Amino acid sequence: MFQLSTTTVVLLLFGFYGLTFLMALRIGAKKENVDGYMVANGAIGFGMSAASMTATWIWAASFYAAASSGYKYGLSGALHYGFWGALMILFIYPFGKRFRELAPQAHTLAEIMHARHGRSSQMILAGSNIVGSIISLMVNFTAAGALVAVLSPLSFIHGVLIAGFGVLSYTLWSGFRSSVMTDFGQLMAMILAAVIIIPMIFFTLGGPQLFTEGMPRLNLEQASFFSKTAFLEQGAPFFVAVLAYAIGNQTIAQRLFAVREDLIKPTFITATVGYGAIVIGLGMLGFLALLAGVQPMDGDLNNLIPQMAATYLPPFAVGLLFIMVIGSLSSTADSDLAALSALVMTDIYGKNLARGRPNPTTMLWVGRLTMITATLIGVIFASMKLDILSMLIFVGALWGAIVFPVIASLFWNRVTNTAFTSAVAVAFLMFVVTRFELVSLHGAMALFFELLATLGGGVVIGLMAFGFFGRTAGLALGIVATLVLAPFAIGHLRDYAVLLSSLTAYGASAVVCTGVSLLSNERFDFERIGERVVAFQHSDNNESNPEEKEINACPVSL
Repeated sequence: MFQLSTTTVVLLLFGFYGLTFLMALRIGAKKENVDGYMVANGAIGFGMSAASMTATWIWAASFYAAASSGYKYGLSGALHYGFWGALMILFIYPFGKRFRELAPQAHTLAEIMHARHGRSSQMILAGSNIVGSIISLMVNFTAAGALVAVLSPLSFIHGVLIAGFGVLSYTLWSGFRSSVMTDFGQLMAMILAAVIIIPMIFFTLGGPQLFTEGMPRLNLEQASFFSKTAFLEQGAPFFVAVLAYAIGNQTIAQRLFAVREDLIKPTFITATVGYGAIVIGLGMLGFLALLAGVQPMDGDLNNLIPQMAATYLPPFAVGLLFIMVIGSLSSTADSDLAALSALVMTDIYGKNLARGRPNPTTMLWVGRLTMITATLIGVIFASMKLDILSMLIFVGALWGAIVFPVIASLFWNRVTNTAFTSAVAVAFLMFVVTRFELVSLHGAMALFFELLATLGGGVVIGLMAFGFFGRTAGLALGIVATLVLAPFAIGHLRDYAVLLSSLTAYGASAVVCTGVSLLSNERFDFERIGERVVAFQHSDNNESNPEEKEINACPVSL
């Protein structure tokens, strides 16, 4: 296999992060504003927002896990990964419009939960986001290490360290605004590289002839466009997990709170199309490897894409792919750092330690120290080399416990703090029990969890319908989906622990949240949320940063 020289890799990495840092310098402020640092004062334009949303969603998992899915599950694997991921971006915006309507100046979704319920619900949501973002950092740094180890003489840990501190260098400067501005350039690099690299590998492997020669290597499930195995083991769990990512992930919420409110819908529709087109193409690299009979190096599917590049691409294309992957993981890693800083600045320091009266200077120091600490933790965890696809589904399923309580809390005035916290706790417990099979999934116990999971499937469909078509459609389609799924789930779902546990979390949280809420006679006035969630610091017009105005205004015409 071809390898880039150490000198070439170092120049590519330092050149990429050096140029990115220079871009970030353009938006530096002599007197930084904390709201600008976290959400760019809610004024980002369409072009930059759509590019940032797309680039953030296309992360290391979009390369490595999509290719892994195509390799493991064949023809339908890449489609399951790319299509459901794209669809989930689309499903964010109807709920996102409600979040912005209730709290126009919000910085985190947990901050809205603080205004709605209080500290315990806020910390549940903030804590889950902190854990999720750190795991995401670990995944992206792991991807960088795998890329560098396969395509150069440098070691895995060299790649992890350079990526970690490269991302930190420019994100630390202006926080979220650095992340958004650099996302645009990173997305353009990814699109250019993908357009060149994917066809090049296809034709190097034999072009259309590859299908004729490679199809006999596939088993019946891998050769089927409607593979039951691919759907139950990959498509359905990912479909469920990504809905949880859409609602529970601060990197997504942060972009929702940063884009101009009137541009939410076009931004997310554009990102949906962009993500689906790019990621399905990237996932097909795994399917091409399966057709060609490629065996992943060291049995590690994380090595599949760099291995394919090193084997079948000329040197200049290997360099392109190197930059493409580094750009994708960096665009998400910087988003994770920005998300973590906003969570700690707002939900730990601003709302709790400072009790709603934070010092802006101290707040900025808290945010930057959070980024440094998170980078160190992410680098350390990346050395564990965990499977990216498994981590993605696991974290998404954990977040499934909060989806129904969060949405219900912001649409139904009867949901109480007790209902929220108890629903999340019970759903999390049920998830752990089924995911790790802490009880025997046979007989009555298996039936119990399958019934909860069947209800969970109805909840997922019902929530999606509710977002677009309203309460009546949501209830009707949720009930229909539950009845349709029941014959297929009961007696069968126990054999698919990942899907069973994910749907169980949805079902348990919905049952407990609804039941406990109905026991209470409390009614909440949603107008109080907007009164409680306010900006931490208002910029004086004379101190406004002209470069920030440029970022907020110019992308509208892109």
